Amino acid sequence: MSKKPVSLKDLAKELNVSVSTVSRALKNHPDISASLCKKIQDLAQLKNYSPNPLAMGLLRRQTRTIGVIVPDIVTHFYSSIIYGIEEVVSEHGYYVVITSSNESLEKEKRCIKNLLNLRVEGIIVCLSQETNTFSHFDVLHDNEIPLIFFDRVCRTDEFSSVIVDNIEAARQITKHFFDTGSRRIAHIAGPPHLNITQDRIKGYKQGLAECGLPFTPDLLVYSKLDHSSGTIATQKLLSMKQIPDAIFGVNDTIAFAAMQEVKRNGYKIPEDIAIVGFADELHASYVEPPLSSMIHPTLAMGNQAAKLLMEQTKNSNSFPMQQVILSTELIIRKSSSKLF
Repeated sequence: MSKKPVSLKDLAKELNVSVSTVSRALKNHPDISASLCKKIQDLAQLKNYSPNPLAMGLLRRQTRTIGVIVPDIVTHFYSSIIYGIEEVVSEHGYYVVITSSNESLEKEKRCIKNLLNLRVEGIIVCLSQETNTFSHFDVLHDNEIPLIFFDRVCRTDEFSSVIVDNIEAARQITKHFFDTGSRRIAHIAGPPHLNITQDRIKGYKQGLAECGLPFTPDLLVYSKLDHSSGTIATQKLLSMKQIPDAIFGVNDTIAFAAMQEVKRNGYKIPEDIAIVGFADELHASYVEPPLSSMIHPTLAMGNQAAKLLMEQTKNSNSFPMQQVILSTELIIRKSSSKLF
């Protein structure tokens, strides 16, 4: 069993002095004699005493801690964003508490409550796919606690956010399909209330229009953001009399599910059906065929969200809301390269 960390109270008790005396002696306060300072500091070193930053922060009403809420902590997408956040806040002397909503609205609400109980100085959030009401963020707004959204966002007139140009990215994917010979281009979209879903549908429709293709409602299918839902959405597309010859997945998980289902039904990728994902997860280049995908600048997204939060913690009263939009890049691999 690990030993309990030594506290100021433990040192004070052993030397029969007050906690405040120990605290001041460790800082070489002039009110404490040099001999007593040395005695207390020697004992602190002997006992391996180290300050508790959370306790010290609570005394100053500054914990130097921020909270991060992500939909999951398994995928490379979110772990890379968290790395980007930590990279910036650590330079400012802050600690990060990471929580996961597991794509649940109720869990997201609990995460907010738990982080506030820890007295975090600010929170960075990517909404769960279930989040379609936003009143649980009122407590942050009302108490002027900095809040930054990234990727899946809301209330952008009240809170700063960092997103990618989803409209342009989806337009590029649709045009890529057209340029490589596809004409019945399907899109498996996410839950309809999410900003990423709405913006990628806009880009998809823009791309179709620019290519002179009609928008066919049956080729737009909504799905949850998990593999099994992606499989069901793909089955729906493959059950059509005239199947699509290209599928754009709202994320790589959906695209991977589509690839499996397309191959299970005896179709070839990309000869029969081309497929493109979104986010370019690490294993996109290892599936067969390698998956074309839109690179999501995860590290930059984490950096930007953290920078906004650090600026807001310093200037909470005068900090203007900012909506940062990052660019993406389509990485073309074999899954969509019909003409290559």
